[in-house]
Amino acid sequence: MKQKRIGLYIHIPFCKQKCYYCDFPSYPGMEDYWESYIDALLQELILKAEEFQTPYVETVFVGGGTPSLIPAAFISKILDTVYIHYNVASDCECTIECNPGTLSEEKLKIYKDSGVNRLSIGLQACQDEILKALGRIHTFEDFLSSVELARKHEFDNINADIIFGIPNQTFEQWQETVARIISLDLDHVSCYSLLIEEDTVYGNMRKKGTIKEAEDELDRKMYHYAVDSFNAAGLYQYEISNFAKPHFRCRHNMNYWRRGEYLGVGAGAHSHYNGRRFANTTDIALYIKGVNSRKPVLSEDNYLSREDRLEESIFLGLRLNEGIDISKLSREFGTDLESRINKKLQKLISQNLIERNGTVIRLTEKGMDFANAIIVELI
Repeated sequence: MKQKRIGLYIHIPFCKQKCYYCDFPSYPGMEDYWESYIDALLQELILKAEEFQTPYVETVFVGGGTPSLIPAAFISKILDTVYIHYNVASDCECTIECNPGTLSEEKLKIYKDSGVNRLSIGLQACQDEILKALGRIHTFEDFLSSVELARKHEFDNINADIIFGIPNQTFEQWQETVARIISLDLDHVSCYSLLIEEDTVYGNMRKKGTIKEAEDELDRKMYHYAVDSFNAAGLYQYEISNFAKPHFRCRHNMNYWRRGEYLGVGAGAHSHYNGRRFANTTDIALYIKGVNSRKPVLSEDNYLSREDRLEESIFLGLRLNEGIDISKLSREFGTDLESRINKKLQKLISQNLIERNGTVIRLTEKGMDFANAIIVELI
């Protein structure tokens, strides 16, 4: 039997300070938990390797939180455990998320020696006043130093995260951020529109009326400016929010968007395996207790119906510039997708929201602006 190929996600939920827009499971001021959490994480890695019979791992992604905040020796222990207990591909893409101001010569050397070959650095904006307004704890200068250090240690696959549509951010500031990123000749850029979520600092500020979301028109103008600028600079858009030089697409995330299988380890981490989606509890103390008793506590656990899987394939696949192949999905799910969506499809094509090439459909440039609405209509 052909061995399953999976991605492995490892969650480090600790950060120095929670950013004002962040609604991920990440927690500042929990240094006392670091060691016991890492011990539980190693234990969970071993449990999952046993349960899922030493899966073949093609990508590893250490995310957070801020994984680069904790001592690098912990990251080394985690990756050693992965290499011992999993069948890791020789060309495995191994990413760690880092924040400027938390990287050092020593950490980068240990990451490199531990098998990390891709860095994802959270910049968000190149103006220090915007970084401060976002609750970030670094400066643009810190980011530049981090990139320089990473290159010194021969990391040749570096991503920067940037955000547009930030309250009070001007179009000119966004142009400056895009230009500075292009000038650094990075391999990959993730470029997100700021969403203000409930129960975040920004969510509460919006409720009180002390901040307002960016106008739709400005948000879209910023997005199109980024798309055009990055494509012109050789960072080609391959997903709604992601741009890369040829051969530098994030393989780990491509696996998510193509509905590949992956295992998530750590508090709040999600898994997708054998048609089952499940996630660990986000409560750190509960997570540690569960793993230590060999009974990880889950916050969700369900098997997807065929209809769920088909809808996911459309929803995730249309985020990619390559689009989806109707004929392939019809065969995979035993349904005539063409007949099911033909009427809606014709309407979306006539509105220049979707384009078609044979059996492959993809969002147009205009369609990218209405992606969620289009996807809802099709499923």
